[in-house]
Amino acid sequence: MDCLSLFHEIVDKLLHWIEGLGYFGIMIGLMVEVIPSEIVLGYAGYLVYEGKITYLGAFLFGTIGAVAQQWILYAIGRFAGRPFFEKYGKFIKIKPKHLDIAEQWFLRYGAGIVFTARFVPVMRQVISIPAGMAKMSFSLFTLLTTLASIPWVLLFVYLGKTAGENWENIDEKAAPYIQPAILIAIALLIVYVLYKVIKRKGKTI
Repeated sequence: MDCLSLFHEIVDKLLHWIEGLGYFGIMIGLMVEVIPSEIVLGYAGYLVYEGKITYLGAFLFGTIGAVAQQWILYAIGRFAGRPFFEKYGKFIKIKPKHLDIAEQWFLRYGAGIVFTARFVPVMRQVISIPAGMAKMSFSLFTLLTTLASIPWVLLFVYLGKTAGENWENIDEKAAPYIQPAILIAIALLIVYVLYKVIKRKGKTI
């Protein structure tokens, strides 16, 4: 068996495990993210299509799982700090350069970046780390993370549901939505950065 076949077999077993646990499987699958969140949510949408779970349940537990994953990163950042990620980050695909960027963003632009960065690839996970290191208010962190997670969960569960038997082609289904979403996210990020810069300059005048 080649590596690709082994990978597909592992993913298939994990998805069956998620299906067996129902809503809690979706939540745990997103918390640990052994397989990408898009696949977990797309599969959740497929289970909605099959009538095995409800759309509302998939959305609620998907959102809880997405937020809980960020709680874990926040907690590690707060209580273990940067050394943990420098040593073990490679196992969860978080590189030192990603930490550098996220930390600079957080220090320069403040807590609001926790929301806007959620729509930027890679940074959507990494930004939780400097938030924890800076001991950002946990309630504010949770609020901003939840607000940013909701559209992501809604979109992929919906796409998985509408794709039905073809849910595995979720990337193709998502493409027309992802590009505009990224552009909107970049626009929001630019507006937020400009606001912070103007506000900072206003204080120095």
